[in-house]
Amino acid sequence: MLKVTNDQVAGHKAGDGKLGPLIDDLGRFYKPLQSNERGSNELTFYTSFSTNTRIPSPIRRFFPNFYGTQLVEASDGSSLQPHLVLQDFNFGRVNPSIIDIKIGSRTWDPQASEEYIQKGLKKDRETSSLPLGFRLSGFQIYQNRELGFWKPERTFQSLSADEVDLLLRKFVSSNTSANLDLQPDCSFASIVYGGSTGILSQLLELKAWFEDQTIYHFYSCSVLMTYEKEFVSNGKIPCAEIKLIDFAHVYEGQGVIDHNFLGGLCSLIKFISEILISPEECTTEASPKDIQKNQIYFEELIK
Repeated sequence: MLKVTNDQVAGHKAGDGKLGPLIDDLGRFYKPLQSNERGSNELTFYTSFSTNTRIPSPIRRFFPNFYGTQLVEASDGSSLQPHLVLQDFNFGRVNPSIIDIKIGSRTWDPQASEEYIQKGLKKDRETSSLPLGFRLSGFQIYQNRELGFWKPERTFQSLSADEVDLLLRKFVSSNTSANLDLQPDCSFASIVYGGSTGILSQLLELKAWFEDQTIYHFYSCSVLMTYEKEFVSNGKIPCAEIKLIDFAHVYEGQGVIDHNFLGGLCSLIKFISEILISPEECTTEASPKDIQKNQIYFEELIK
C-alpha cells in the first residue's frame, strides 16, 4: 500500500489531487518520473551512478539506493505512471528534523532552455544562492509532542546571511520557535553538527570527494540534513545524517571539477563550523570577498 509522505519539506508534494512522491512500508520512495528531459536525465544518472565502479563505497551512502523504475498509481489519481524506486531516507525514523539545502550559486544547467535559464538566474539572484552558494529550500524542526513540527513557509528561501545562520542554529536548539528574534541556545550543536560521525564530519567527507571527482556536475541538487531531536533530548544517539537528492540536472563532468557544487558545499561547511566554534553567537556572515568571488563566478557562467 503506497501512501503520501509526511516528511517532505520541499519540492512537488503529493496530496489534494497533486502529483508527488509516495512511500511504502518497506523503506522505498516512489518518485514520479517526469515525462520531459528532466525525467530521462535523472533516470540516466541513477543508472550510471549505481553501476559506476569509480564511486567509492563510503560516498555511496550519501546517495539513495536505486531499485529501478515501476508503474504505480499516481498520487493525483490520474493513471499508472512510471516512478523511480529509491531508498526512503526517513524510513524507521520517528520525528525527524530535516533541512533541504539546495547547493550551488548557479542552479540551472548548461543544457537548459533560455526560458529556464532566465527563471533560474532570477531566483539565484533573489535568494541566498548567489551570495552564499546555497539556499534553504525548506525544513521542519520537531519541537515536542504537544507542538509537533515547526514548518516555515518556503518564503524563507530569500534570507540574509544572518537569517540563514539563525535558522541553522535553531535546527540544533532546544528552544525552537517561529519567532526569529528568539536567541537559539544551540544546545544540540556539539552532538548533531560535531563529533566524528556528526554532520560536519560527513560534509567534510563529501567535500573531499568533490575536490577530486570529475565524473558528474550536479546542478540544482540538494543536501538533506536530518536527525532525531527527541532522541537527543532523551540522551540517545541523534542519528544525524546528510543525504543528496534531486538529480534531474546532473551532467557528465568531462574531466572538470564541479566548482559550482564544491563552492556551495564549502560555504555551508563554513556556517556549520562557525556554529560549533561560537554556539552562543549569531554572527556568521558572508564576507565581502566571498560575495564578490561568487558574483564574479556567476557572471562568468552567464556570459
